[in-house]
Amino acid sequence: MFKIVFTLLSFGLLNLALADIDDPPWRYTHRQPADDWEKSQFDDRTWEKGHGGFGTRMTPGIRVSTEWTTSKIWLRRTVTMTEVPETPALYLFHDEDTEIFLNGKPVAALKGYVTEYKVIPLEGEAKAAVLSGDNLLAVHCRQTTGGQGIDVHLIDANNVPKLPKPKQAEHPFKSDLITEWGAKVTAANVWQEYPRPQMVRDHWINLNGHWDYAITPQDTSRPEEWEGKILVPFGLESKLSGVQRHLHDDKALWYRRALTISPSTGKRVLLNFEAVDYHTDVWVNDTKVGSHTGGSTPFQMDVTDALKADGNNTLIVRVEDNLDTYQLRGKQHEYPHGIWYTQVSGIWGSVWMEEVASDHIQHLTIQSKRDGTVAIQIEGTEAEASVTASLNGEPVATAAGAGMITLKIAEPKLWSPDTPTLYDLTIETAEDTVKSYVGIREVGRTKDAEGHYRFTLNGETIFHWGTLDQGWWPDGLLTPPSEEAMRWDVDYLKAAGFNMIRKHIKVEPRRYYAYCDRIGMLVWQDQVSGGPGSPWIHLGQNPQDATWPAEPHAQYMLELERMITTLESHPSIVVWVPFNEAWGQHQTVEVGEWTVKRDPSRLVNVASGGNFWPVGHIVDRHAYPEPDFPFHEGPNGRFDPFIKVVGEFGGHGLPVDGHLWDDSPKNWGYGGLPKDADEYQERYQKSIHRLAELKQQGIAGGVYTQTTDVEGEINGLVTYDRKQIKIPAKELKALHQLLY
Repeated sequence: MFKIVFTLLSFGLLNLALADIDDPPWRYTHRQPADDWEKSQFDDRTWEKGHGGFGTRMTPGIRVSTEWTTSKIWLRRTVTMTEVPETPALYLFHDEDTEIFLNGKPVAALKGYVTEYKVIPLEGEAKAAVLSGDNLLAVHCRQTTGGQGIDVHLIDANNVPKLPKPKQAEHPFKSDLITEWGAKVTAANVWQEYPRPQMVRDHWINLNGHWDYAITPQDTSRPEEWEGKILVPFGLESKLSGVQRHLHDDKALWYRRALTISPSTGKRVLLNFEAVDYHTDVWVNDTKVGSHTGGSTPFQMDVTDALKADGNNTLIVRVEDNLDTYQLRGKQHEYPHGIWYTQVSGIWGSVWMEEVASDHIQHLTIQSKRDGTVAIQIEGTEAEASVTASLNGEPVATAAGAGMITLKIAEPKLWSPDTPTLYDLTIETAEDTVKSYVGIREVGRTKDAEGHYRFTLNGETIFHWGTLDQGWWPDGLLTPPSEEAMRWDVDYLKAAGFNMIRKHIKVEPRRYYAYCDRIGMLVWQDQVSGGPGSPWIHLGQNPQDATWPAEPHAQYMLELERMITTLESHPSIVVWVPFNEAWGQHQTVEVGEWTVKRDPSRLVNVASGGNFWPVGHIVDRHAYPEPDFPFHEGPNGRFDPFIKVVGEFGGHGLPVDGHLWDDSPKNWGYGGLPKDADEYQERYQKSIHRLAELKQQGIAGGVYTQTTDVEGEINGLVTYDRKQIKIPAKELKALHQLLY
């Protein structure tokens, strides 16, 4: 019988329970060490520490705790054995060539790679190298191409252990990239703008800035100590938060700050969160004022009754974020790689308060028709309200009533990308006044002379031409560093001749859509994806849906409803996209029919690039790198009732030195990387010419991947830090005239 205590990894051998295993780190380096690096007397204290295994997490068969992406790695650890087993062995995974030393003596030389863990008995001189007591295990692994990984253990071959789960990193990858706007962010200037531009009150309190934070086990009732300051509204893992730590699935994130406010007689105090990922509990003083589940849309709590009369209050927020199987999480991933990005936990949207009348307006839904009819649904009060519409400060229409109010604007100036006219609205009751706006427009479709459906705006045919826009930032992750930064992206695309943005698997701050309303940018709005999907057959026949339990499906529908309710009054949004590809795609027909009924004023692309079901208005193909559409896969008129689009294509990559999230070889673009910037532009031009050809064949819209680089993706028109534009907007606009 023997016991192994690993300096990096330990196992439950024989009767040793897994729960009792210690799991300290290896020492490792990616640089060629000095001679005798494998010997006991070598000083490895300057090497890095990391938990095993090492490698890339998409490599089949290996558990990875520490990312290793270089061509070589050297590892050292001490293994303490109470006695030498009769059948000592190595238990390992290697990809690729590996040398292993025990107490300075070579015991294995392995070529190539394996796809599962192997037991390699130690015999002869190798067995003799095993000692009772401390043993130095040293490993050198080399990698040439593809996935990679190394994980080595000393075991008893007669008692092969069960591998413990890989360690979760305490900190996300820390890149040096920062935007010019992020470099200017301070606790005093962070996100000062009113967060709800379609229902504005004059007086509000901004709670953005430094808060106390702590991370505790989930069963902790309240932190005993606070660990430091976090800058709200930036997620825990982001550079701008000032913390850059992971929130593991067995932990809770806590926030605390003072609230200096006392309620006025007859007034209510409302606490607003623009976005918190994912489950939130909130206390004011010692009173729990509410909970919320969902990571992408705003929510509000009435905290009046929990406030102290003297105005000295404490706000505490608790967050869990587990990224579990069905959680709607978008592009976040516990182990970022490829198209998956850094996890974002906690508050990532503005936090603010306002004092309102007891009888106040809670929500507005604004709809319009191109004849000038504007319908305003007022929720939260039954009081009589008056509505005034004005243009350039001059009133153009008024109406009064309760609940639903309709007014008619004579000779309306219609909203479009070329003429984004917005009418100001003032809504008044006896106790409340809010300001809003409306863009008068109608979204539809029509058949062209060849029988192909086309998009229409205000009755006129329009080709939808946009980019796939992830909305991620190297410094703020999901949160733009500032409104100025957020607007920069939209301004660049507008100047480049795009008339549409596909907002990809993310809900932006409400001010983003207000800016698109102001400058005339169409938006396809994706639902945030998550959960298991089904086999992806694109537009093939006989698709299958994933099977979701009732509770996760109900949460999916709740978050879809919240997104539509939050954003439906923005004229810029013209298409809803419930699913992306086959990711989380389930009950497609039910979801599509619900969305069409929920908002008949817009078009529905039920599954962009996903498995095609005959529901909604759009059939959408994803094709990389060149745009394409399988017209031949629509026999017997399968696609005829739908608008045909290429919902993703391109993705041409171009790395720009000094502006990469990570200098590792994992950076990628579709179709391989060009030899230089000239070839990159040639590839882009070829794709646009191909899309123009497809337009003549019946394609009504296209979405180029993508606006900016994002982490390991280098297929943006702009670098991730927004400091280098790969193709100037003026050149793009001239080229894009082919599509109009």
